[in-house]
Amino acid sequence: MQLLYLVVPLAPLAAAIVAGLFGRAIGRSGAHWVTIVGVGIAFFASCVVFVDVLRGNTFTGSVYTWLTAGATQFEIGFQIDRLSALMMVVVSFVSWMVHIYTIGYMAEDPGYQRFFSYISLFTFSMLMLVMSNNFLQLFFGWEAVGLVSYLLIGFWYTRPTAIYANLKAFIVNRIGDFGFLLGIALILAYCGTLDYGEVFAQAPRLAVAAIEIFPGAPWLVISVVCICLFVGAMGKSAQFPLHVWLPDSMEGPTPISALIHAATMVTAGIFMVARMSPLFELSDAARSVVLVIGGITAFFMALIAIIAYDIKRVVAYSTLSQLGYMTVALGASAYPAAMFHLCTHAFFKAALFLAAGSVIIALHHEQDMRRMGGLRKYMPITYLVMLIGAFANAAFPPFAGFFSKDTIIDAARLAQVPGSTFAYGCVLLCAFVTALYSFRLVFYAFHGEERFRHPAPADHGTHGHEAHGHEPHESPWVVTVPLIMLAIPSVCAGWLVGWIALGDYFAGSIVILPEHHGLAELAEEYHGVVAMVVHGLFTAPFWLVVAGIATAFYLYILRPDLPGVAREKFGFLVRILENKYGFDDFNQKVLADGTVKLGDGLWQGGDVAVIDGAFVNGSAKAVGWFAQVVRLLQSGFIYQYAFAMIIGLVVGLTYWLGPPLVARLLH
Repeated sequence: MQLLYLVVPLAPLAAAIVAGLFGRAIGRSGAHWVTIVGVGIAFFASCVVFVDVLRGNTFTGSVYTWLTAGATQFEIGFQIDRLSALMMVVVSFVSWMVHIYTIGYMAEDPGYQRFFSYISLFTFSMLMLVMSNNFLQLFFGWEAVGLVSYLLIGFWYTRPTAIYANLKAFIVNRIGDFGFLLGIALILAYCGTLDYGEVFAQAPRLAVAAIEIFPGAPWLVISVVCICLFVGAMGKSAQFPLHVWLPDSMEGPTPISALIHAATMVTAGIFMVARMSPLFELSDAARSVVLVIGGITAFFMALIAIIAYDIKRVVAYSTLSQLGYMTVALGASAYPAAMFHLCTHAFFKAALFLAAGSVIIALHHEQDMRRMGGLRKYMPITYLVMLIGAFANAAFPPFAGFFSKDTIIDAARLAQVPGSTFAYGCVLLCAFVTALYSFRLVFYAFHGEERFRHPAPADHGTHGHEAHGHEPHESPWVVTVPLIMLAIPSVCAGWLVGWIALGDYFAGSIVILPEHHGLAELAEEYHGVVAMVVHGLFTAPFWLVVAGIATAFYLYILRPDLPGVAREKFGFLVRILENKYGFDDFNQKVLADGTVKLGDGLWQGGDVAVIDGAFVNGSAKAVGWFAQVVRLLQSGFIYQYAFAMIIGLVVGLTYWLGPPLVARLLH
């Protein structure tokens, strides 16, 4: 079985190497076949490992020792338990579907082989992250997914917007990774090891140790460590205020948008916090920070999706909001609920993204929903998948998102850490907003007038476009088959809620202290899938979802003129949302431009004025001036030299003999 553990990450790695280095030799078909087979092997091997883990066979051990420094060993190793096994299956399955889908989406792209190499390498990086048993390997996978995402977001490197987006993602993630690295460094400093098991065993000691970040203000080491680790999660999982990179990542091809947003990278932070539950459970301060940040991200990012017209960006802001839900669950000590929502979200969000990509293909890479409409009769399979994804995303029973999202809302209600009331209000209100933007997308793109036959209206400075000269049509089977395969778990994956989120599936993998009993209370009240659905029909979240769907239907089907009127009447609020709360402007004008101005100041004041002006050029001028002065004394005339000697003798005698003579005269 240990050999199979190696197969899971190494099969995609080998495929990535073959497609990347020998792409020209094996051709386009060779590139997609080798990577699809490689990721397919990883998926089936993950399924075998998953079944083996369910039988009680777990594994924690080192593969090899990379470096030894004193008594500390830096190792590459695996921890195969129920948490990692579930992630292995989800990551490899979604990645496999994306690989198949890519054949149709990237068929005409000149970078075909390169793209398949990148996404296979991306899969390898994520698998190494989730399978790790120590912080060194976790950090390796963490940085590897960041690097490959940089390559994929900027895949179309001739586009300035793509280059800007991948640089933005890279820099923002480096900010989060700095905090993450600080947390790992503190763990190494206080525990003397990077192995998960050994660190978790020393967690009670960290919970009583103190550290003074500022003199006279001691903090518990466990709180500082957890907050630093969560800063890393804020970058990778795009939590406020490090969320700004995720919407711009839409500049990459749609398949990688689906892979980043559904099962890899953005879920890395959620997985990491769940894996670190033995640490986070000992710090109320850290969990309070997690809870509040998650609530802000869930609600305020969902609002932006209401006014977006780019079909991919609507789904991107949806991802931000859903990640906020998962983060709230982590802060509420409902780690199993967070992981369960991660899994259900992976399926329906991948379905939504790939369905959006199918629409983009049909309309020759048009992404503006104002140039869509009436597509359901041309693209019935894509429409059905998009509808299923919207229902699941909106948490409408009995779709997958209902079970995981309602569990999170209830867990937030029962949480007892500071900020829980605020977070509960955010996720509750977000139920309405999520349903509104999800069905706004469906009604705008697939119902109503066929706007792809004429130019889109200009809106707030956006110029209309020329009309399409062709009929849209359903995508080929390499696109629709992955859509169908992802739509199936989008419907039924939530039915495992009693086992995964509310049961004992994660026993031994996730630690929840007895005093954090919110999820346990929900488990006691659970009486089966049907009972949960029936109970959900009488709860506030369900009726908020119904209200959101009804509002979208009224605005975009019955009265399509009203959204324009609303945008005019609420222009100030709309501009705030269109400007994304000013974060991009602040980052550009204050942080980016401020850094440039600071650099200019240091260059002009430090380099030019001080270093070059005072030290380099100044010392040269001083030497030259001194040489000119000394040169005056070297005239070549003997009488001048004799005069100088006499003067020197008088000065010397005065210096040595003068004070004694004066003293004698005074006496």
